[in-house]
Amino acid sequence: MRSASTEHPSSERPQRPDAPAGVTRATPLTALDGVPWGDIQDSTGSAAAIPLLLNGIAWGDPDTARSALEDLRKRICQFGFVVEQATAATVPFLWELAKLPQVTCRAQIIQLLKSIADARQWESTAAVYPKLLNHRENPVVWERAARRAVRARRGELGRLLEDEDSEIARATNELARSLGT
Repeated sequence: MRSASTEHPSSERPQRPDAPAGVTRATPLTALDGVPWGDIQDSTGSAAAIPLLLNGIAWGDPDTARSALEDLRKRICQFGFVVEQATAATVPFLWELAKLPQVTCRAQIIQLLKSIADARQWESTAAVYPKLLNHRENPVVWERAARRAVRARRGELGRLLEDEDSEIARATNELARSLGT
């Protein structure tokens, strides 16, 4: 399989607003380059576009962020319940974005995390068609890894539950119930 370059010319990345003078700001998504996106799959094929979508969510205006999140959702949790190979690798970045106050679609990110945590499509299919488990690319493994990735960061729910935005608090409550916390 040919792997796509993980380097992104600055013209492809959304412009990042400068931090106010005297304010140190942690740069989100610094670990994106540590994931071999070109070697893993999303619902469209290569997951190489996922870093651009995550950056669009992090740095885009509300319309750009919402559009990027919708495209990302279709790639990693299609129809709200079908996860892909790239889903587990994307989950830590979703948690990171959900905590950043400048991100304009945080509640929708939390809802996506809940959809991933609830995903059982491949397991349900394998229960009826066990031969699915014998495929080289085993989507049941992807689904379980994605759910584990969401649960691994459940300790961060407390901070989100305390958010002043009622939509974020409501989405976080739903995610917490889904995770059994």
